[in-house]
Formats: sequence, C-alpha cells, structure tokens
Amino acid sequence: MARRLDYSARYPLHTTKELYEALSTRRYWEARVAEMRKYTPDNEVVSHEVSDSGIEVVLHHTLPREMLPEIAQTVMRKDMIITRKESWGPYVGEETVGKYSASIPAGPGSLGGIVKLFPTETGCTMRYSSEAKVFIPMVGPRLEQLMLVNLVDLFRGEAEETVKWLEERNPTS
Repeated sequence: MARRLDYSARYPLHTTKELYEALSTRRYWEARVAEMRKYTPDNEVVSHEVSDSGIEVVLHHTLPREMLPEIAQTVMRKDMIITRKESWGPYVGEETVGKYSASIPAGPGSLGGIVKLFPTETGCTMRYSSEAKVFIPMVGPRLEQLMLVNLVDLFRGEAEETVKWLEERNPTS
C-alpha cells in the first residue's frame, strides 16, 4: 500500500511568473544542486530543456551508502544513485502544473507526484502531492514513511534556496 503526503512551499511577495522564470533558468537549477552538495557531494544537473511545451529537468543525486539510515542500508548494498525528473507544462495564466519522479536503479519502489504552482494573496505557492511505494514486505511501510519524511526536508531546503534565488533577482525589501 502506497503512502501519500502533501507539502506546500510558500513564496511570499513573489509571483508565479517569477518562480516559473526561475524554473526556466539552468542557473537556478545549478544553484539548487550546489546547495545540496553541502549535504551530499555528488549531485548534478544532467539536462535542462525549455520549449513551448514547458520545462524538462533531470538531476542526479548520489547518497553514499554509509549516509543512509540503517533500515535502508539493509536493502541498498551500495551508494544510492537517484535520478530525479521534473517537468512543468507551459506557463499559461497564473497557474501551472508539473510532475516529478525519483528512481533508483534496481530500487525496490517508486516515488513521484504532482506539483501545482499557483498565486496566493501574499505571493505564490508550490503544492507537492507525493506518493511513495516500496515493494518489500514488512519493511516497506517504514521505508515509505522514511522516504516521505526525507522528501519534506528536501523540499524545505529547496524552497529556502528558491527564496534566496528570487530575492537576489527581485528583492522585496
């Protein structure tokens, strides 16, 4: 049985247009990956494409096995290489929808979801609706919960980096 989680990242005083423009810029993604290197050194932007149909991004994150929680080390016998794909539809009006997935070669499950970017009275919000599924009896539910908890930490860190990025380009104070 899959576990689900919703998380909202709020960007006060910044518009959906500003945030979509950031998502359209490879330098933004490079800045996010650079911030993540503080926690795990091997992260990279594999590809970033922008077209009339939207945005496509592929990232690689490597988590050394010794940094994984003990329960995850029982399943993963070497470093965990995560391929994260994120895509966004075209910016039409003030809202847009994207999706993301994270995969691990020979990984025992799946992680992904939908992301909605929409305006609010004070700025804009990105709402992530995520689903984690691990296909291992007995430990699957614990690993799913662990994945979602760590995902919230990741989204929170990315939101902080995004606020810095937006503030550097469009100061609100």
